Amino acid sequence: MTRKKVIIMGAAGRDFHNFNVFFRNNEDYEVVAFTAEQIPGIGDRLYPPELSGDLYPDGIKIYPEEKLPELVEKFEAEQCILAYSDLSYDTVGHKIAWVNSIGADIRLMGTNTTMLKSKKPLVAICAVRTGCGKSQTSRRVNQILVDMGLKPVNIRHPMPYDPDLTTQIAQRYEVLGDLDKYNCTIEEREEYEPMINMGVILYAGVDYGEILSQAEEEADVITWDGGNNDFSFYRPDLFIVIADPHRPGHEVSYYPGETNLIMADVVIINKVETADYDFVEEVRDNIMRVNPGAVIIEAASPVTVEDMSVIRGKRVLIVEDGPTVTHGDMPYGAGYIAARKAGAEIVDPRPFAVGSIKDTFEKYYHLEDVLPAMGYGKTQMKELEDTINKADVDAVVIGTPIDLGRLIKINKPSVRIRYDLQEIGRPNLEDILAEFVEKKGLKK
Repeated sequence: MTRKKVIIMGAAGRDFHNFNVFFRNNEDYEVVAFTAEQIPGIGDRLYPPELSGDLYPDGIKIYPEEKLPELVEKFEAEQCILAYSDLSYDTVGHKIAWVNSIGADIRLMGTNTTMLKSKKPLVAICAVRTGCGKSQTSRRVNQILVDMGLKPVNIRHPMPYDPDLTTQIAQRYEVLGDLDKYNCTIEEREEYEPMINMGVILYAGVDYGEILSQAEEEADVITWDGGNNDFSFYRPDLFIVIADPHRPGHEVSYYPGETNLIMADVVIINKVETADYDFVEEVRDNIMRVNPGAVIIEAASPVTVEDMSVIRGKRVLIVEDGPTVTHGDMPYGAGYIAARKAGAEIVDPRPFAVGSIKDTFEKYYHLEDVLPAMGYGKTQMKELEDTINKADVDAVVIGTPIDLGRLIKINKPSVRIRYDLQEIGRPNLEDILAEFVEKKGLKK
């Protein structure tokens, strides 16, 4: 039988997972290439033999997505798999038209072909867009489970950006030193460091079947911490999804965020304390229209500043969480909100940008007031450091979830911004999780 030739279009996450669980040992298909988009520096790599299996003894080459037309022609590919997240329906439509125009079919794989089933009870935290508040919600969920006397193990959506994927097959994080052991990027540290500081063991990597097997050995309950607005790699027993009223309508116009919304058991409308009332109601109406059975919780994300005097009335540079303000399309984040409250003068970071940071501003032209904390490797971290240190400001506002000063040397005063989830009214996450724990017989 002739194997159907396939190219998987991805961003070093969902693409690898879909390959591992569906294509790796499937003799009906031949994956001739991966393509990479969204994240700088992830093209021109190899998906190694250690991960690709017996059907691919030489591994599979990864190319930049812009080379897709020549790859379809070169390999005579019949099908392209669209396997990355946080795409507007308009963008998805353009991808479909592009792939069809070069002769190939296009496929979006669903939950039945890609979700693995855990032997342990599993809570998934996902979102309708990047930057809705998954991380703070995941911290809240895991802390509640810890307070109940349980041992949650957190599995994080992949971010395998190191060129050598063989070092990232299944990573276990227990102490902060593990972040250095695995050469974590700024984006990875933003997600992993707070969980480690809570005392919760975290797994991430590339092979999520192997990761799940290892995590199940030490967990009472598994928590899935989603990336972007992707749906879970594992079938959830409780599915919590976060929506953002600062971007009303996006919950039903981005892929695959609406998939999450329709599947959710619980939907949290976050950031209500800083959002327009009408926007909150628009999000609520959309939730009730596509998923009338979901429990809706309102929540706030109050911002706190380490030392307000450092930035009050000063000229400041704001550094925000990278994914939120780049492919998440947010023009600002928690740092901006804190600076405004402090009456600070917000300085345009673009004139000070160097190297790939300058390229980032050219690509994400909606950014004017904030500097995204790009750090996908040592070179880019240095360029971020140089950009910050060139800035003609009195102080730096760090709106990332980690202590950026531990990774780069900042030559001017800086303050960190912190934000946590606070549910409003009842039911809240404690109520939801107490019912879940009792139902699953986990109570200790």
